[in-house]
This record gives sequence, C-alpha cells and structure tokens, in this order.
Amino acid sequence: MKIGIVCYPTFGGSGVVATELGIGLAAKGHEVHFITYRRPARLSTFHTNVFYHEVTGEDYPLFEYPPYDTALASKLVEVVKYENLDLLHVHYAIPHATVAYMAKKILLREGRYIPVIVTLHGTDITLVGDNPAFKPVVEFAINKSDGVTAVSKFLKQKTLDKFQIESDIEVIYNFIDFDRFRKIDKDHFKKAIAPDGEPILTHVSNFRKVKRVEDVIQVFAKVYQQIPCKLMLIGDGPERRHAEDLCRKIGLCHEVRFLGKQDAVEELLAISDLFIIPSENESFGLAALEAMACEVPVISSNAGGLTEVNIHGVTGFVSKIGDVDDMARNAITILGDNNVLKKFRTNALKQAERFDIQHILPEYENYYQQVLEQSALFVE
Repeated sequence: MKIGIVCYPTFGGSGVVATELGIGLAAKGHEVHFITYRRPARLSTFHTNVFYHEVTGEDYPLFEYPPYDTALASKLVEVVKYENLDLLHVHYAIPHATVAYMAKKILLREGRYIPVIVTLHGTDITLVGDNPAFKPVVEFAINKSDGVTAVSKFLKQKTLDKFQIESDIEVIYNFIDFDRFRKIDKDHFKKAIAPDGEPILTHVSNFRKVKRVEDVIQVFAKVYQQIPCKLMLIGDGPERRHAEDLCRKIGLCHEVRFLGKQDAVEELLAISDLFIIPSENESFGLAALEAMACEVPVISSNAGGLTEVNIHGVTGFVSKIGDVDDMARNAITILGDNNVLKKFRTNALKQAERFDIQHILPEYENYYQQVLEQSALFVE
C-alpha cells in the first residue's frame, strides 16, 4: 500500500505514534509518505520506503497568521495525485481531519476518491474538540472520514459521549517498539545520577498543567523522607518554571535533575526504578508504556486510559488524581523491598509486551484493507 500520514511533528504522543507507525509499516514493505510542516522528531534517520513532504506556507499582509490549513490541503492533493497514494491516515482531529476532508473533495472533483482514516489521540477530543469554537467542525470531520480509530476504550467512549458520531470507532491501542525501548546496561549513566546507588524516580512529559508535574515533586519529597532517592524530570514546557520554584522551596534541588527534551529517552528509562505519571487527563499513557517496556513499574493517577495500561497492584499502582500521599505510599511499597521491585519490574515488562508494535501493526493493516474495500464499493 501507498500510505500518506499526516501528524504533528513534535515530541507529543500523537506525533510519536504516527511516526513510529509509519516507520513500522515501511519496514513491512509499504510505501509511507509523511506530510507535515517539519520532519517528525522520531524520523531522525533514513528509512527505506519512507518519504517526507514538507508543507510550506506564505506570509501575506492580509493574514495575521499564515494559512496552514490551506497549505496543507494543497499539499495533500499534490502528494495523493503525484505519488498515487491509496489512502490518507491523519492523526489528531484538529486540523488534520477537516483538512483531509477538504483535500478529498478537491480530488473527487478530479475523479479521484482517496479514503481518509482519522486517529483520535486525546486532547483533540477531550480538550480542544470540546471547545464550542471547534466542536461542530470536529464532529463533521469525524463523521465524514472513511475510518475512525481511537487509542483506548476510554477515548472511544469519551468521543461517543461528547459528539454525535455516526461512524464506527475502532480501538487500536498505542504500541511500543522493543527494538528501541528495552532495559539495557547503562550503569555509567546511573552512577552519574545516583552515585551511591539510590533509586531513581523518573517523569517524562511536555510540562503542561494537565501533567501535574508539581505532584511528581511532592511525591518525590515524601518518598525521599524515608528512602534516599533521585528524581529525573525529562521534557520541557510552560510548567517547568513552577516545578523549579517548588524544588527550591522544599530544598531538594540537589536531588532533582531537570534534563529537558531528550531524543534517547529510552537510555534514561533504562536506569530508572520507578516512573511517575500523575496526569489529570491521559487518553492512553504512552510515556508509561515506554517505561514499562524498560521494566520500570509505574505510579499513576486513574485518569482516562491509564488504567488500561498500568494495572493496579500488578505493574504499579493507581491513585486518585491529586492524591500525592497515596502515590508516595505506593512508591515506598515498591522501592522499600528489592524483591517487590523485581516482581513489579517483571510484571511491567509482561504487560508492555501486549502492546508490542509487531502485534499492533497487523491491526492497522487489516483496518486499512477493510476501509479500502468499503471505499471501492462506494466508488462503484
């Protein structure tokens, strides 16, 4: 198949999943065309059967902002026509699903029907899509897509609750590439962070309010009172300043490392002993899954799809959103006994293996084929 993938090229979950999916499909012999305004963050090396098409826009005095939607629609039409694509797979509803619909209508006038699949990732439904300024357009674009997938059962239900959806929604979970995310020997890294062999707690996010980074620091402070440990904060964003201020206030800056955005996050997860993700909204919890693939147990909130990934009492523990006392108690339970930690590490890996990309890729391939067959009937 010749597949066009539209995504945000950032470190966010939707862009990561879209990029890894495209790379995986290309490895299986499909021809994959990424169409976005910048090379995706995870598309850092050459891959056979992978092509990149940059969307560029022009600045005009009439517009306060460059009209990216229009530029993207034109680029989609161009790539579909000249690369002879079989389908478009767009990730994140806004603006990609609406732009894909526009491109589909343009191509239809030229006698070409291009099926469009949209994957819903989370905040495009739970936050942005729920905004009255966008809701009617998002609902329309979803219903006009040839196929719709969601990354968790939670997100599927949330979509059905918030919108009048006429289409079936297929749940295809996010996945993990075990060629990259696995526990490897990085003891020299660990000694640099924890020279006396202290346990390392880790958090990875984009440091937005919804991630509750300050809760991570509060949990760490409570654990530190009983178990000397270190904290790695990976990522960056608007809440970093508040997190740094809180570290100074409680006097633990010397035990916390702010590492910023990292390309090789798997090397840091490989030296971690516990992963903390206290978010107030998570449609799936890809960061938690990446940690589990590296045999790191998870302390999480009960937000959204996290409970479909992190199994309470098995791969880690789940607490109510904002309950830092319970999260700290659970963390101490795991870190306070090496045998308990070892058991949770084993369980985390076993659960992560359920989401191996080699299991998930065939689900996407089958779904693509199903949509293509239905579209062929529609055209006829």
